[in-house]
Amino acid sequence: MRSQAFHKFWLKITAIVVGSFGPIFFLGTMAATLEPARLTLDILSWPIDGGTRWDSPDTRFLSALTGGFLMGWGVLIWCLSSWVHDLAPEPVRRSVLTGTLAWFCLDSAGSIASGNASNALFNVIVLLIAVGPLWRPAIDAGRS
Repeated sequence: MRSQAFHKFWLKITAIVVGSFGPIFFLGTMAATLEPARLTLDILSWPIDGGTRWDSPDTRFLSALTGGFLMGWGVLIWCLSSWVHDLAPEPVRRSVLTGTLAWFCLDSAGSIASGNASNALFNVIVLLIAVGPLWRPAIDAGRS
């Protein structure tokens, strides 16, 4: 489906996919709740081997920044779908698509450069889910 209404709905899916990582990494800021963030990073740096550590204050700080950016980006996408999409559906679609592709390229390149190429593969899955039908413009209801 490629209607404007379906694109607007899918933008909310994208917002949830992106924003859901925010609380996970926020939990990584405190010793008592860091396991979800540590496990997520362990999974993304496949194989799961328990080698991912979260004991550095710098890692916890980076986790706070990452969580904040991801939650904020997710909220931004949700707000675009709720408050702007009806006024400018194609620019909203292109903006979210461009931002998601920018994330994918830089995150994947950094993952490969840091020796965590497996995350680039996970990024493909996240990209496909987050973008879904937004790859292509919607078909107007007035056109067939």
